[in-house]
Amino acid sequence: MTSTPHILAPGILVAPQVSPDSLADLAGAGVRVLVSHRPDGEEPGQPSAADMAGAAAAAGLRFVHIPVSGMPDAAAVSATADVLKTLGTDESILMFCRSGTRSTVAWALAMRALGRGEPDELRAAAAGAGYDLSRLPL
Repeated sequence: MTSTPHILAPGILVAPQVSPDSLADLAGAGVRVLVSHRPDGEEPGQPSAADMAGAAAAAGLRFVHIPVSGMPDAAAVSATADVLKTLGTDESILMFCRSGTRSTVAWALAMRALGRGEPDELRAAAAGAGYDLSRLPL
């Protein structure tokens, strides 16, 4: 499955599951880091983290696997924040999960942990990308 990424903030994109064969196009569009918030085996036919890592490497992307089941826990938020902290000013990141919701939640919580963005701003950015974080305590 290939999905159109949604913009959360400059250089920060989110999407539902992306396919390994779409990664070269994403790299060509300026994405440099790919973060998967999907655990392996979540649904039949889903590419594994190893498959995604190999395809990402072939496309020249850095791949980070931060599997999340349900709400992102403190470790997933911290790992997402670590990736966001190391993002260069000229780099774009694409985070994905099954629908994009967990990645959006992980992003918003990581941004709060980093002291970047107020709750209403983060909720508005998520809403602009099609994700409702109105009930998320930020």
